[in-house]
Amino acid sequence: MDTTDDKYWIAQCQSGDENGYNVLYNRYAKPAYNAIFRLVRDAGEAEDLLQETFITVFSELDKLAQVDQVGAWIRRIAVNLSISQMRRKKIRFEALEEGDLTRNDLKRYAQNEEDEAMLLDCRIEELQRTIESLPEVYRAIVILHAFEGMLHKEIGQRLGLSELAVRSQYHRAKKMILKQLSKYPYEA
Repeated sequence: MDTTDDKYWIAQCQSGDENGYNVLYNRYAKPAYNAIFRLVRDAGEAEDLLQETFITVFSELDKLAQVDQVGAWIRRIAVNLSISQMRRKKIRFEALEEGDLTRNDLKRYAQNEEDEAMLLDCRIEELQRTIESLPEVYRAIVILHAFEGMLHKEIGQRLGLSELAVRSQYHRAKKMILKQLSKYPYEA
């Protein structure tokens, strides 16, 4: 997206022009909704959170005018609101016991490119189904890291986990995904 174009529409919003609001909403609502839905998995709840996201965005136009990447800023608000909603629903983000992996285990796994290649070869629908079937904590970490581009440290801060716990759970989630996907032979 052209950031100068965004700046123009933000200025239109600041001057009270409804077209500015419409353009920004139409441009960024779908990616924000997708980020929300991947986390909360409920269409009605995602729509409510999307509305709350844009209420927040449009009530902070001065901040929005200072942002370089408008879409990323809006998605970040959407993700933060989704995490808050999940917490209100008593979804607890805590380290799942299974014997934490060491840093060497994580490093060794990251070097296994065959497993990574398997993820790239699988069909998108299978991957989506598999991610949706993960336990809530694992699913949130995978979505925040893989789809929203958040660093493990930042995810840990948002979810109240240590960076190592996030890395460990991300690793376990990847193993679960790979195990599940290995049940589906790749069909070219």
